[in-house]
Amino acid sequence: MPSRRAADPSPPDADSSAARTAILAAARAEFSAKGLTGARVNEIAARAGVNKQLIYYYFGSKEDLYRTALEVVYTEIRTQERSLNLGDMKPEEAMATLIGFSFDYLAHHPDFIGLLNHENAQGAPHVRSSSAIRDTNSPLIELITKTLARGIRAKVFRRGVDPVELYVSVAGMSYFFFSNRLTLSSIFGRDLEAAEAVSAYRRHVVSFAMAGLQA
Repeated sequence: MPSRRAADPSPPDADSSAARTAILAAARAEFSAKGLTGARVNEIAARAGVNKQLIYYYFGSKEDLYRTALEVVYTEIRTQERSLNLGDMKPEEAMATLIGFSFDYLAHHPDFIGLLNHENAQGAPHVRSSSAIRDTNSPLIELITKTLARGIRAKVFRRGVDPVELYVSVAGMSYFFFSNRLTLSSIFGRDLEAAEAVSAYRRHVVSFAMAGLQA
């Protein structure tokens, strides 16, 4: 909201970095639980322990904050993927590590699942309009492509695997598990929230995906 920023030329909080971090963490939790429409700026401010006006100062509007939260989540996961240094591993180890990481990220970040659920329900307008989110995915696909190529040269991976389709398949197995655990637990009579069940399914996802890549 330009008018608000023009009227308040200096941040009211001296520790701007800590305040922004707290606001984004609170926003991720609030938007994950309630979506853009249901979330309230007052609740985000209360979660973050800041004045509501500080949110408008840093982010402009609730919708801008929502878009920023989405971009931060995508940037976070891609940054962590790059830090795995998969290029230093053998292709089989690199791919298994990436698949396991994707599963673990969802296990430890349920807010990511909630954000995506709400964004998809709206028709994904903010993801579609964000060049920042699109740009974060290009390095990931390039990384998968290079790992597949190294595996083909080493004669451990088969030819003809599309990197985007592979990512969608791996992400889908993990995403569905975490987004539907309550209903799946009820249907099949298993406690899929138990640590043992999560570990067992993680092993299944990695082994299942790796089997599909074998030469």
